[in-house]
Amino acid sequence: MKNIWILVFIFSTVELIVIGQYSDNTPPIMSLNREWKIDDTEPIGTVVTRARAEDLENDPLEFGIEKGRLGFDDGKPVPFRIDNTTGVVYTNESLISRSGQELFLYVSVNDGKLTQKTEVRVIIKNTTALDSSRKPSKIPNLSNFNFPPQYHRPSLPGSVNNNGINYPYNIFNSPYRPQPPPIQKYPQTLYNTNITSKSKSETEQEESTIPATTKITPTTSKEFPDKPTTLSPTTISSPIIATDLLLTIIPLIMVLFIFLFSGLVACFFRKKICKTLGKKSKKSYLTKKSSSDVVQEEPMAMQQWRGPRAFSNRYEPWDSESSQSEINKPGDKWEFPRHRLKVFNILGEGCFGQVWKCEALDIDGHEGPIVVAVKTLKENAGERERSDLLQELQVMKMLEPHQNVVRLLGCCTEKDPLFVIMEFISLGKLQSFLRNSRAQRSYDNMHAKSGTLTSRDLTSFCYQVARGMEFLSSKGIIHRDLAARNVLIGENQICKVADFGFARDVITSHVYERKSEGRLPIRWMAPESLYDNIFSVKSDIWSFGVLIWEIVTLGSTPYPGLAAADVMRRVREGYRLDKPEHCRRELYNIMYYCWDSDPKERPNFTELVEFLEQLLLTETEYIELDRFPDHSYYNMVSLSGEKL
Repeated sequence: MKNIWILVFIFSTVELIVIGQYSDNTPPIMSLNREWKIDDTEPIGTVVTRARAEDLENDPLEFGIEKGRLGFDDGKPVPFRIDNTTGVVYTNESLISRSGQELFLYVSVNDGKLTQKTEVRVIIKNTTALDSSRKPSKIPNLSNFNFPPQYHRPSLPGSVNNNGINYPYNIFNSPYRPQPPPIQKYPQTLYNTNITSKSKSETEQEESTIPATTKITPTTSKEFPDKPTTLSPTTISSPIIATDLLLTIIPLIMVLFIFLFSGLVACFFRKKICKTLGKKSKKSYLTKKSSSDVVQEEPMAMQQWRGPRAFSNRYEPWDSESSQSEINKPGDKWEFPRHRLKVFNILGEGCFGQVWKCEALDIDGHEGPIVVAVKTLKENAGERERSDLLQELQVMKMLEPHQNVVRLLGCCTEKDPLFVIMEFISLGKLQSFLRNSRAQRSYDNMHAKSGTLTSRDLTSFCYQVARGMEFLSSKGIIHRDLAARNVLIGENQICKVADFGFARDVITSHVYERKSEGRLPIRWMAPESLYDNIFSVKSDIWSFGVLIWEIVTLGSTPYPGLAAADVMRRVREGYRLDKPEHCRRELYNIMYYCWDSDPKERPNFTELVEFLEQLLLTETEYIELDRFPDHSYYNMVSLSGEKL
């Protein structure tokens, strides 16, 4: 009995060690050509391609090849073999019996712990059928015709280096594609009275093999010494030059004539056109004035914000006393007179706050009205929500303008309600933008359009958010709520980090301990934030990894199918978000580095910017959207009070 317990103890210890090693090990990265085109006449032992792989832990790698999911129902063995050390693929049997078939194989590489598989499509070409279909009907008997040299398939070199990564040679220059033959210079048939007379048979032979040309360039006697003729190119090409000049001049004359005719017509009817425009402008002015005189009831949330309305772009103060006191009182440079704000409509709202689309007059150095976004509190907001809004305002006042961070334009804090005036971002939240692109992508696929997001666009979104967070972390700012819902996207697909309601200035200690309770973004929080209430730049790094996962899955909710309590428990046990099947390993590794259980081992935002910049500089599609599983990811509705 004692020996049995000793064996159980040893087995448990070994299992824990193996599990620990597996959790720290990353799978190998393999690169190879995923479409093989092979002639059915290739002999046994012919080199087809070579698979290359690398492992971050430098573990010994072993290659393998096996049947794929499709195309292998005949019971025959795989007609290829692979060197398990070098990764070179050879033909293992004659391919004549498989002529014209398409096969699907898996090429695998194993580092002793994890296996990486890549599916390969094999096309076995029927060279006999191709040769018979391409056989010429008649071979001309040309004594002076220089045939191109017979093509010989080049030998397979080792590898080609591209952007620092070794790839098999046939990725870039397949040995099965013959190079184009050298351009042959044919003897010319020159029609001129100065040409030496030829025999009838010789003339017929040349005319049967060489098409007549319009413009003839004389050849050197070095190529064809048996036809020493000379011809002035000026004499022959002069009619062509004259024709080209006519074709160029005639359209120009027609365009000038049309412009002159239009100008004469405009001058003739100028008085009539001016009268018509004057009547229209007067009518539109009266319409605008009558519509501006109609008083519309404002919503309950904005009842405190009442005052004289703007008529014809004239902004009148709320009352003379308050406006006079604001003018005379020296205050914060960010303070903006609220009577210069004009409300349009609501952009979005949460439990305690709202964002309105407004028009501000002469703000931030802009002359005239511009569209802005104004954040304010609802009537049911308490002191904690008011404190969060003031904290967000304080953080934004510290920041200089940055391309990837939402910019503060002004504020109204002299009395309630508080207004935080920010730049208006036209396309709204990145989360909604990504989710809407799913429907747009399905529509474009059905109608053969190409206006949807690309892999490069999504990678650029990750890069821009990393740039914005790099700037915030350099200023000692912890965001604490980094997610796709708190990133805005504007014109030209420029992403800007926003919503600093949870952000804190921790430039002195670089660590913040949360003291208050509230709705938390559990699915985006690091383990030390969930269980110890500790927030730092490294916890923002964790959230950024989840944000990349959101972008790759087009706005899906992280940890789909799990409740908030299950997410907390499983993250603490070491569970991480799975790699989406349409995401390449290089991009998923960046997410995985952000989710290291030790905050010190996570990269900083400067390193993340460099990683993502390298992905953008290559032409590889790291997010294969044509393989996006439409039904694997979905959006969850918060039922437990968590932030989604």
